[in-house]
Amino acid sequence: MTELEGLDPIRAAEVMVRPSTGARGSGRRGSGYRVGPRWVLTAAHVVRDVEDGDTRVRFEADRADEWTARATLVLASDKADVALLEITDAPPPGPHSAPAAPPVYADLPDADVHLPCSALGFPRFKLRTDRMRTLDDGSPAQYRDSCHATGLTSVLSNRREGTLELAVTPPAADPDPARSPWEGMSGAAVWHGGTLVGLVSAHHRSDGLGRLAAVRVRRWYSLLSPGELATLHTHAGLPPAPDGLDRPAAPPGTPASPTLLAHLPSDLPLGELAGLAGALVALPTVARRTTLDLVLSGIDPSVAAMSPRSDSLRPDVFGILRTCLRYRGTLDQLLEAVRLLEGNSAGVARMDREAAALSRRHPGTGDGVT
Repeated sequence: MTELEGLDPIRAAEVMVRPSTGARGSGRRGSGYRVGPRWVLTAAHVVRDVEDGDTRVRFEADRADEWTARATLVLASDKADVALLEITDAPPPGPHSAPAAPPVYADLPDADVHLPCSALGFPRFKLRTDRMRTLDDGSPAQYRDSCHATGLTSVLSNRREGTLELAVTPPAADPDPARSPWEGMSGAAVWHGGTLVGLVSAHHRSDGLGRLAAVRVRRWYSLLSPGELATLHTHAGLPPAPDGLDRPAAPPGTPASPTLLAHLPSDLPLGELAGLAGALVALPTVARRTTLDLVLSGIDPSVAAMSPRSDSLRPDVFGILRTCLRYRGTLDQLLEAVRLLEGNSAGVARMDREAAALSRRHPGTGDGVT
């Protein structure tokens, strides 16, 4: 069976679930990925408490090749938060009926690096109003569009939980404080260098809006039973043992994980922030007010309120940095969001050097909060 390298958008699935009789909730959505002719990987918690006939998978919604099919649950592990669905309807003629080879599965190196990653799913914040269609009561219909989340994984984060931490561009907070804007992204396949390295499992609120957690493929081997691993090998193309996983090396020039600044005291004098402020002002993402607003929108509301208001950018950046120092972790969120939008550049390297120098001048002092 030939393996397929890389994310193929026509295989990204919306997983639509109607809970079984007596279960709580009216229904839920998740994401998944087609890994074989009749097989879709998703997160186990997406398909918890379902009965046969209560799950649908949809591909290429509202596009020329849209296809929706019924699916049955073949495997579900709460420990590993992975599930395998079997598609029970035949695909339509066209691209979906072509042979569906499994992906290449991989394990990332345990090293002090942050690596590019991506995932394609259908989160709640992508809910849109379709003004071309109406419901029976005359109100506009709604749909979820796709989200191609791209960012970095800090490989050494979340080691105890056994997940990958994905740093992505943050959406706005959901208007309902009880809901996460990332609802529905669970089950999306996470890719690095053309290999599948995990499945999105959770959005931990304490990590902020720009972080997702994904269960590593490597963890499946310690959390699944031999029978479950055999099922994934037979139907999803998972190597029978972890030594069969691809192990991509960190690309040449990959920077080490950035310096964290949550330990800085909240009352640093402006002179201590001058180097970092100067590096930020020189970056296009910060110099353009629209992109700076995007950066600030994914951080604590108290920081977002510092959106530039004066004609001179430099005083505003000083104000943003001083506000971040009063809210633990928000300075790290700010710099990470800038990195995601800027990419690897000389300007970002300068910013990271200034951040590292600032940390060395104030090693472990203060608590970073008021």
